[in-house]
Amino acid sequence: MPDRLPPLTAFRAFDAAARHMSFAKAADELNVTPAALSFQIKSLEEHLGHALFRRLNRAVELTESGKILAPGAADGFETLTKAWSATKRLHDNRTLTVTAGPSFTSKWLAPRLFQFVQNNPDIDLRFSASLKMMDFTRDEVDVAIRFSQHDDEGFYSEPIIEEWLCPMVAPALADKIKTASDILDLPLLHQDDITFLHPPADWDTWFQAAGLKPPTTAGTHFSQSDHAVNAALSGAGVVLGRISVSEKHLTDGRLVMPLDLAISGHASYRIVCAKGAENRPQVARLMSWIREEVAAIDGLTKTRTFA
Repeated sequence: MPDRLPPLTAFRAFDAAARHMSFAKAADELNVTPAALSFQIKSLEEHLGHALFRRLNRAVELTESGKILAPGAADGFETLTKAWSATKRLHDNRTLTVTAGPSFTSKWLAPRLFQFVQNNPDIDLRFSASLKMMDFTRDEVDVAIRFSQHDDEGFYSEPIIEEWLCPMVAPALADKIKTASDILDLPLLHQDDITFLHPPADWDTWFQAAGLKPPTTAGTHFSQSDHAVNAALSGAGVVLGRISVSEKHLTDGRLVMPLDLAISGHASYRIVCAKGAENRPQVARLMSWIREEVAAIDGLTKTRTFA
């Protein structure tokens, strides 16, 4: 029969003391007296039959036994915390935490969110604009909207927008563009947050598709696609606009596509969540709403000629 583990409170006292290397600081964290914490650690040592700490004059240090036990204790509490949080969220049908990248958030998601909130007043929506790779359990995130060229293995992953790009300008510049070569006479706006795409989805690729030699001038580069779109909205030049972050501006007429030729980004936006989470009521409602909203892109896609 396997040896029974000591009480969890003793492990918690040891874990806190090992992290702080101080009984006093560990006692403060756990809101107990140093004497009570010391008693818990002493009981753990008696159960093991070996000392876990060397008590020095004004400090403590781990023994060899303590060094072996400390990582396992820390991992155990982290695993337990994750499992507890996941279990609580499993039965929480009100809170919905969503994360998406900054460009997609500012240009596509944020302008529409009020509609979802108005239609779903019983959902407590929480949002984070971030490109950080999320751990659905550790970070307590329910849904991530991510842009990539690959599937998200091990998760529920549903494509929602197939990315494509086309020259876009403010209406005041549209009359200056009758053919692809006319774009060479205007300032080009570049977006550097998609340089990782392969094959490339940039101005060189578009000009080659149009049968033209790419320009040698550098143009203006932006680290985020939404910043490049904002520059185009102001009339600063032509952006090879991404449909995902430009659709609303095209729909309301603030941007126009004077030419039909478009190129594929060979990438897509996806709704990603832990397997099974797609069936939770608030997640299912968000996904259904997103599917309805992205349908407007289909009409714009049908008017393009793809290289």
